[in-house]
Amino acid sequence: MQMTDYLPLPGTPIEDLDTPCIIVDLDVAESNIAKLQAAANDMGIDVRPHSKTSKSPYWVRKQIEAGAIGVCCAKLGEAEVMVEAGILDVMIPNQVIGTSKIARLIAIAKSANIIVAVEDSGNIDDLSDAAKTAGVELGVIVEVNVGMDRCGVDGHNALDLAKQIESAPGLRFDGLMGYEGHVVAERDFEIRKTEVEKSMGILTGAAQKIRDAEIEVRIVSAAGTGTYNISGRYPGVTELQCGSYIFMDGDYLEVFDDFEPALSVLSTVISRQKKDVAIVDMGLKSISMDRGLAEVISPSNASIMKHSEEHTKIALSDVDSQSLKIGDKVRSRPTHGDTTINLHEHYFGVRNGKLEEVIEIPGRGKFR
Repeated sequence: MQMTDYLPLPGTPIEDLDTPCIIVDLDVAESNIAKLQAAANDMGIDVRPHSKTSKSPYWVRKQIEAGAIGVCCAKLGEAEVMVEAGILDVMIPNQVIGTSKIARLIAIAKSANIIVAVEDSGNIDDLSDAAKTAGVELGVIVEVNVGMDRCGVDGHNALDLAKQIESAPGLRFDGLMGYEGHVVAERDFEIRKTEVEKSMGILTGAAQKIRDAEIEVRIVSAAGTGTYNISGRYPGVTELQCGSYIFMDGDYLEVFDDFEPALSVLSTVISRQKKDVAIVDMGLKSISMDRGLAEVISPSNASIMKHSEEHTKIALSDVDSQSLKIGDKVRSRPTHGDTTINLHEHYFGVRNGKLEEVIEIPGRGKFR
């Protein structure tokens, strides 16, 4: 029997869904998409949303329908999923290294506009050789280190790489990117704003160096969800790469409330041996804790004590929560949505308390 035989039918009440599963409030997610696009339109900037959150062409299509110009994919495997689904403008804001990966990159560049980030001269040579041999044009952006100290070069080296790309057969220099990931979750707005403006100054300064060398810089790409309204207003930035805004998660809700939470993990009570503790069927294989324990949304006055692989202990602190019975449902909001979503094969999209659509997550596990 195929696994799809077990999927529920539209109209199924939330409380009847099998667990553990990811619930998405479709009204809220669609509103978040519209809010970011409207903000970008107001700032005069493009949206190229990051699919590392949703990992699903279903959601990327909704973002493009709202006005996004394309999509960012964290890994080549995610980009392959998007191109196969007919999404034909894809940026990979990471380095693609090695013969086998470059061959895969070139393969999708034959049917889509692909842009890839670089920071190394040798990688540029490898990309150029492969693109020239295949007879394709590959878009390339230089990653600038804007303070995260993970990948990227400084402004001077960015100019050198831009010159190399400009003269490299098979490659098209599109511009620069910089990710201010070290400050996207900073809780204090004034600190976040100050640090983001420093980062964007580095990025746009590098762009100006390249323009001074009479090389066109079409793209200056930046921003996470927590910095969309700061980076997006910085002169010279052309597009936003936000991802988490579509669903929000517990960590980002500590940063601001510009977008509403749309995602939760539904679980079922399977044991009630103690008055003040319930055991549910959700564990580390269905919810992540890399940014801390999730928040129990319902019932109120309940909290997560500990996860194991397939179980979670829930503390019940009052009479109402202690009325939970075996078979009752518990909803929790993960602190980090991206890593939780990567554990699941489907979203269960709900409206008005009932299932509207089961949505595949074909980008899950695509970390190569």
